[in-house]
Parts: sequence; C-alpha cells; structure tokens
Amino acid sequence: MAERVRWGILATGGIAASFTADLLDLPDAEVVAVASRKETSAKAFAERFGIERAYGDWASLAADEDVDVVYVATPHAAHREAAGLCLEAGRAVLCEKAFTLNAREAAELVTLARSRGVFLMEAMWMYCHPLVRRLKALVDDGAIGEVRTVQADFGLAGHLLPEARQGQLPPAHRLRDPAQGGGALLDLGVYPVSFAQLLLGEPSGVQASAQLSDEGVDLQTGMLLSWDGGARALLHCAINAGTGVTASVTGSAGRIDVPDGFFHPERFVLHRDGLDPEEFVAAPEDGPRDSMRHEAVEVTRRIRAGDTESPLVPLDGSLAVMRTLDTVRERVGVRYPGE
Repeated sequence: MAERVRWGILATGGIAASFTADLLDLPDAEVVAVASRKETSAKAFAERFGIERAYGDWASLAADEDVDVVYVATPHAAHREAAGLCLEAGRAVLCEKAFTLNAREAAELVTLARSRGVFLMEAMWMYCHPLVRRLKALVDDGAIGEVRTVQADFGLAGHLLPEARQGQLPPAHRLRDPAQGGGALLDLGVYPVSFAQLLLGEPSGVQASAQLSDEGVDLQTGMLLSWDGGARALLHCAINAGTGVTASVTGSAGRIDVPDGFFHPERFVLHRDGLDPEEFVAAPEDGPRDSMRHEAVEVTRRIRAGDTESPLVPLDGSLAVMRTLDTVRERVGVRYPGE
C-alpha cells in the first residue's frame, strides 16, 4: 500500500463534500478519484477538491487499482448496489448510514465482504467520536450501575430547510421519496437506535408508532425498545419538528446526560448518586464537533493493520441495528418499493 491511504468518493452530494473536506485535512489520506452517475457532477466535484480523476459511472471507480478504499455517500436505496460493486472489485468500503435500505441488503453486503476478505464498515461516525467512546467506557465500567433506561431524540424542522416549499419539503425530496428510502427513520432515527444498541445491544422487543406522509414515509416516529434484563429505550425521530437532539442514560446508581447533539457531543454530564455532577468535555485535538475525521482515522487504522472489520463499528452491530429498523418499519407500516 502507498504511504497514504488512497480514497475514492462515490457520489457528490453534501455529505460526500463534508467527508472529503475532512479527509483532505488528514496527513495520511489522499483522495484520488470521485464518481457520479453524471460525469459533469463528478468533474465539478473533482475540480472543487483538487481530485485527479473523475468518473461518470461507479464501475470505473470500483475498477481503479489506485483506490484503496471507497466512501459510499449515495442515498440509502443505492448503498447495496454501490457498495456491492466496490466489494466485488476488491475495494475496501466505508458505507454511509443507514447501512442499507433493509436488513436483507445489509446481510448481503456483509456476506460478500467476508467471503472476499475485504474491509467493510458502516459510516456510523458517532461510534468513533472520542467523547461517545468515553461515555460508553464509563457505562461499561459501571459508573452509573446497571443501565435501566435510554432516551434519545433526533428531529429536524424540514420546513426550514432551503429546499422547502410552502412550509414543507416537496414530495420529490429524498426525505419524502419512498424510492430513496425517505422518511425520518433511516436518515435520523438510525442515530437514536444505534446509540441505544451501542450501550445495550440488540433489543428483544420493539414497539413503535409513526405519523406518515401522503407518500407513505414516516414524518416522525416514536419507538420503545425493550431488553430481557428489564432495560427500556424511549427514542424519537422526526423530519417535521426540530428537537433538542439530546440523550440520557439512566442506571441503578446514576445518570449521564448529553445536553445537545448526542451523536457528536461537545460535552456530557455524569451524575452519580451521592456525588457532585462531573462534566466531560471534548478535547481541543478532537477537532470541530461536526468533523467526520475520526471514522476516517479508524478506517485507515484497520486497513493498515490488514483488518476486514472494525471493533468500533462491528458489522454484526450494523446488522442488528438494521434488524431493529426493519421491525420499526413493520410496526408503523412503511415499506419501500421492491420490498
């Protein structure tokens, strides 16, 4: 492998631009190629970020021998096709969340990666965030005793987005389009669910209720997850209401509150019974709170070590989250075309 890990970017939307900007700040990362279904989009993206090669199709990027790892940044509905194409060609893959449209597609990707011995990881950047890792370590070490409840929410006011028309997102917008895996759950709900399962594992019971759009996607969804040991998680996501994006973990001996942006926190507060609250703050070297550099660093670390999976974002954990999301959709009556 070259001195620097060589990245290919598949798709040219906003999340691809943000991730590419973070990659360019890493000394051991190099972005060598970008692909889009439209050559004009790929060329514009390449010019913007100083990328050498721009492809007007995904297959050319997958076949590029100078690419060590591909970052798949398409909408959820295209993850199976795009990531599968790259894995078939022997390229390592970092695939945006939600991992795929459903658990079946996720299992197909995992089976393909494992059979080929190729690295695959879901881009669940929350799991790689230093402060989230610190929170998990405290919980695992028993700082708040046995976990009893988890609460987390992630909602955005869709009517305030630049794309909104007459007070709401247009029906063709990806967040409202069933063909693109639209709705609050896969785009935003994956964070509260992943947060709860990071701490408690896969639930044994799932209840859910949702407000659906005319197109049949969820505008907001409330979830109650349960575990055989008695723990419960109360979770919420929305694309029609801007929530606090907070989280709280309560145990038998205390509580941890994440007051803002729980999936990329700047701080959290540990409350232990009988003790003064203790605040944990992100370190300056962690970089901006919205930086996705930590997941890129993790991918680099694993590829250099010859690993095919990451212990921070294990594939079995991604599969478990997708199973939960499938069950939630089943409970609320959301199905995507072709399912």
